[in-house]
Amino acid sequence: MSESPYEVFDESFRKLINHTAHVQKLHTGCRWTEGPAYFPAGRYLIWSDIPNNRMLRYDECNDAVSIFRNPSYYSNGNTIDRQGRLVTCEHGSRRVTRTEINGKITIIADHYDGRRLNSPNDVVVKSDGSIWFTDPTYGIDSDYEGGRSESESGARHVYRVDPANGQISVVADDFIQPNGLAFSPDETKLYISDTGRTHSNSNPAHIRVFNVTDDNKLSGGEVFSECSSGLFDGFRLDEAGRLWSSAYDGVHCINSDGRLIGKILIPEIVANLCFGGLHRNRLYICGTTSIYGVYLFDNGTPTF
Repeated sequence: MSESPYEVFDESFRKLINHTAHVQKLHTGCRWTEGPAYFPAGRYLIWSDIPNNRMLRYDECNDAVSIFRNPSYYSNGNTIDRQGRLVTCEHGSRRVTRTEINGKITIIADHYDGRRLNSPNDVVVKSDGSIWFTDPTYGIDSDYEGGRSESESGARHVYRVDPANGQISVVADDFIQPNGLAFSPDETKLYISDTGRTHSNSNPAHIRVFNVTDDNKLSGGEVFSECSSGLFDGFRLDEAGRLWSSAYDGVHCINSDGRLIGKILIPEIVANLCFGGLHRNRLYICGTTSIYGVYLFDNGTPTF
């Protein structure tokens, strides 16, 4: 019998995992998988293969994998909005875009205060239609995931795009390298990871949590969880408010109080994940060169 892919640190985690549903490798052959987004209307998954400058598509109905977009402008994070449209962070073009229903590409954000963005990394859409994204420097640090360039802003911010007028505002400005982000199920909290550890061992490798006011301001920002294995990159929450995050050794499940309650071990560094399937009980996992999937006794929040 094969070794279990699960590590249990709290008994509550046992109720979330299905020991008869094994972790499956669904596709391999990528260089660095990122930004999974599940489209329930078509039952397919889109993700980015950043260094190969392409996006791929996995069909949940027949397990077929195909090229979705090539070139992809070194796309990274992806999500869908309430209208089922793809929203994408692009390292190469240093912008956030939306793919309309007719296939047209709309630029959501590429400058702030007259300066080009660094390299938008991850993105979420709030129920009011506002688009929130992080802007670290990974896409301009080298030519591997974008194009080497100097930061025009000299900063690494988290931004919000107003749905009414397209105005871009800074919502958080005290990160070293802001990365993944996700709202709590009731949208009263916003979780943001800081992966500054990639640039110095003295920098953060944690997730912070902010309170979200009715007028979309952030307060608080205390550390929610420190990563015990590498970095927290991308993550999503389930319906109960538990956070499922990428890490170097797999997926970490963190309770609403910031406690690590269990892990799903993956044989590659995990960069991101999302919930999918008919009941949002299938966890799709981006593990360096491969895409993995596993069914849980748990349901994720919609991927917006």
